Amino acid sequence: MTTEDAGVVAGEAVPGATVRETVFEVLRRHGMTTIFANPGSTEITFLTGLPDDLDFTLALHEGSVVGMATGWAIALDRPAFVNLHTTAGLANAAGALATARTNRVPLVVVVGQQDRRHLAHDPFLAGRLTGLVGDYPVWTNHPARAQDVPAAIARAHHEAVTGAGPALVVVPMDDWLQPAGRLRAAAAIDIRRGRPTLGPEIDEIAVALDNARAPALVVGSAADGESNWAAVAALADRLGAPVWQEPFGARAGFPQDHPAFAGHLPPARSAVRSALAGHDVVLVLGAPVFRQYPWEPGDLVPGTSTVFQVSPYADDTHHSIADRAFVADVSATCQDLVGRVRSRSGHSRAARPPVAPLVPPRAGEPLRPGHVFDILARHLPRDTIIVEESPSSRPELHRRVPVRAPLGFLSAAAGGLGFGLPAAVGLKLGAPRRPVVAVLGDGSSLYGIQGLWSAAHYRIGALLVVLSNGGYAIMDRLAEQSGQGRPPWPSFSEVSIARIAAGLGCPTLRISDYDELASTLAEHLPALADRTSPLVLDVEVAADPAYG
Repeated sequence: MTTEDAGVVAGEAVPGATVRETVFEVLRRHGMTTIFANPGSTEITFLTGLPDDLDFTLALHEGSVVGMATGWAIALDRPAFVNLHTTAGLANAAGALATARTNRVPLVVVVGQQDRRHLAHDPFLAGRLTGLVGDYPVWTNHPARAQDVPAAIARAHHEAVTGAGPALVVVPMDDWLQPAGRLRAAAAIDIRRGRPTLGPEIDEIAVALDNARAPALVVGSAADGESNWAAVAALADRLGAPVWQEPFGARAGFPQDHPAFAGHLPPARSAVRSALAGHDVVLVLGAPVFRQYPWEPGDLVPGTSTVFQVSPYADDTHHSIADRAFVADVSATCQDLVGRVRSRSGHSRAARPPVAPLVPPRAGEPLRPGHVFDILARHLPRDTIIVEESPSSRPELHRRVPVRAPLGFLSAAAGGLGFGLPAAVGLKLGAPRRPVVAVLGDGSSLYGIQGLWSAAHYRIGALLVVLSNGGYAIMDRLAEQSGQGRPPWPSFSEVSIARIAAGLGCPTLRISDYDELASTLAEHLPALADRTSPLVLDVEVAADPAYG
């Protein structure tokens, strides 16, 4: 190692190095050598002539850029690097950044800005970027000098990991070619983070569980992962307790083929109270308590229940209705509790009843989402990652397709559309050996449809199953439930996802027949991990008659 190399590793610039060259060293150091972008003129200086060891991944819309980066970051469990174009780019990415924040995905987002030397004159493309995406970023920085840019990007990496969300740095276009200077950067070279564990206070949870008549567990996205699944399963077995999945969870916090799995908590207060009735102690692991959608009167839990919450995210505990909330690691807490609570291995628990497959449609009858899900459940490899963005049929998917492996399910916890398609592409980029299946509504897919070009161009072997009912079925159901009359929006049955996909260079099949769908999935699913090109199945379905 030369003296100059040592300087870079220590956070100092190489003599004569530019800000751009020093930033490249920051990206290498932190494993952010894939750049996700939809560039504009304010990014030319940064992006042209990239070194060979930096990969550039193009998407045709900023929502797809951030969605792909989010999937990649989840697959690799480390921050992804995103480059956006001033005002238009950042604004177009706002919804996807909100999803990354709610899904707790670390992203380092560099936003281009006009030349620093004439920003005072408000030139063309000068971005008024402060507050443009609200408080969804976990950290935002406008470096005071060009020489502060490398440290700001290094700090953004640290802030994104610590805050579990997107961190933004705004960089004027002329900064990249400025000399980097030789001062030690104001960002640690490396940060080591310990797992938050409980001390004597864990006894309070253990005593409550021991004294409980009928304890229950609720898991959420922060309980995803092998060690968490194993520890929660051991605790559930020890207690003889049912395990529920949180409502609107971005990831699965428990193996859904386990005998203790009781299902997904519903998205309404009265239904949650009904599901948890009879459980006097509820331990919530890695989830908020509880994310709901329609407002209803009354408490979230039965009045006789005591609720404990354990989450690694402090902000989840700040707005919790739990009686006691603890900021701690889920796996370590459950492992500790297993050694402290008495065994109730023979205790009865309300496991989820089996769901009978739907009878195949008769001649002339339409396919329903449940038919699609039954066939998927028969053929999906165990380690498949399912990406869901089909709001009207989400409950049916949950009932019929159990998640059987960690990182086996991903959805947009923020609720905005356009995430699922590009996220599936990013997941397959980051986890090329895992089978990836996206289940999308046709309306949902239109919000991120540009991602199909990236999937085709970069030969991403994901299967994208689009349930085409020709409208926003979830909106139709909600309008019907409102009792306020007919909604004003039309259907869009003339839209063909298959033709759009083909126009973007993506292989596609249009399917309306049950037997054709069954044979197609039976052919493609077993070898899905080895696919080297995407496939879109545009499946014609009738809308489900009910939601919830």
